Amino acid sequence: MKKEIIIWMLRIVASVILLQTLYFKFSGAEESVYIFSTLGIEPYGRIGSGIAELIAAILILIPKTTWIGALGAFGIMTGAILSHLFILGIVVKNDGGTLFALAVITLLCCLGLLYFNKNKLFNLLN
Repeated sequence: MKKEIIIWMLRIVASVILLQTLYFKFSGAEESVYIFSTLGIEPYGRIGSGIAELIAAILILIPKTTWIGALGAFGIMTGAILSHLFILGIVVKNDGGTLFALAVITLLCCLGLLYFNKNKLFNLLN
């Protein structure tokens, strides 16, 4: 029972973070445009990453596909964190590092979900 509560908490936190950033990506918010322009992939990278995050968030919320969504979001967040560390900086447009922190939290939630679904991952490799 405790395990199920933890899994659902990880699902909800990761999905809420992924979903709440979609507004900024899809509306062309200044910060989002700045980030993807700096990375040299505006607007296709912004829209593409938004679509990928939407798909990952939905998959995370469906129990049978949680591991697929977590794996996808893990990859997306790894890219986001590396972009912050090597190109953008931890603080972007005076956000106090909020976007970086949200990426790290999402990555950790996805790692937790992958840990709880490790049997499915190992079966995939066999």
